[in-house]
Amino acid sequence: MRGCERCRYVGRGADRGFVTAESAVVLPVLVMFAMALVWGLLVVAAQIQCVDAARTGARAAARQDPAGQVVAVTREAAPSGAKVTVSRAGDQVRVLVVAKPPALRGLPFEVREEAVAAAEQDTAPSQATPEATP
Repeated sequence: MRGCERCRYVGRGADRGFVTAESAVVLPVLVMFAMALVWGLLVVAAQIQCVDAARTGARAAARQDPAGQVVAVTREAAPSGAKVTVSRAGDQVRVLVVAKPPALRGLPFEVREEAVAAAEQDTAPSQATPEATP
């Protein structure tokens, strides 16, 4: 029996400190995983803002708004620091929005979105001459 008691004691003593060691390895991995999730959410949020900004700018450009106003409206909806490009080819207008996600300012990673819209016809009322009544 003396041998069995010794085996039990050695078995218990060998397990001491494993929880601390496992925690020291697992906690940094969990923190990195949580940071990756937050980073992913920031990138998705910036992508959605770029989509909305490009769509808003294309709509304004299709209505024949002045170019400065189109850029201003687009920048309002875009993430801060976004680059806006407005171009026109025939009866189509293109708005390109390029931005860097907030958490990655130092990395060469960009989010870009482009929207295309058909330019509307000028719908100003025509200057009709009044008819003379007899």
